[in-house]
Amino acid sequence: QVQLVESGGGLVQAGGSLSVSCATSGSIFTTNLMGWYRQAPGKQRELVAHITADGSGHYADSVKGRFTISGDNAKNTVYLVMNSLKPEDTGVYYCHAEGYYSAGLDYRYLELWGQGTLVTVSS
Repeated sequence: QVQLVESGGGLVQAGGSLSVSCATSGSIFTTNLMGWYRQAPGKQRELVAHITADGSGHYADSVKGRFTISGDNAKNTVYLVMNSLKPEDTGVYYCHAEGYYSAGLDYRYLELWGQGTLVTVSS
């Protein structure tokens, strides 16, 4: 079994900063891609940012220039630093990962989701 363990998030005033991080735990998992999605109340889940194994980052237009995603391949960990936060950034942030799971003779491609961590930006 492999899981995503999230940390960070919380409450901040508009203009402030927060960070979230996510790491895999459990069996061997070689990530191809890790990132973050968010879901605001009453809205669909949307991509915030992701980073590939070669370090290429991709951002939603709404967060470009404000959020920075980075990864540590050795630790299978992804970090998201969120600056200049706006009330519209409020939502549950979900870690997402895709990669290869290995346990004994079991080897397959998986897509994983974290439990979500709440980010609240007050105006």
